Amino acid sequence: MNIYHITSREAWIDATRRGIYAAPSLETEGFIHCSTAAQVLPVARSYFAGQTGLVLLVIDTEHLDSELKWEISAPPSGIADDATFPHVYGPISLESVLRTVELETNKNGEFIMPKLAATNDAPPRSLR
Repeated sequence: MNIYHITSREAWIDATRRGIYAAPSLETEGFIHCSTAAQVLPVARSYFAGQTGLVLLVIDTEHLDSELKWEISAPPSGIADDATFPHVYGPISLESVLRTVELETNKNGEFIMPKLAATNDAPPRSLR
């Protein structure tokens, strides 16, 4: 199953030099916020509006070394109030990142969902 995380290109480059990725939220909240494919654009619009130089990490959950939990979170506009989000409780190993994709915008500055390979990115049925 794949999940997704938005970060800056610089943060990803730094992670490749250090050998592991850890978002600031890991220190402040205890986990790294991630999304399903369907949640990427609402999250990008709500939390990254106006930012450039962003990349989307495509993360294979089968290769995560850290614990993954599906939890209800305060959702951005466009996502149901009871939606669950993938949270990674620890650093993300580089081996679990299948690829990075530029998160681009159109001429109006709206984020465009990158073309992704077919994925199984839904939360487990028991948590729906």
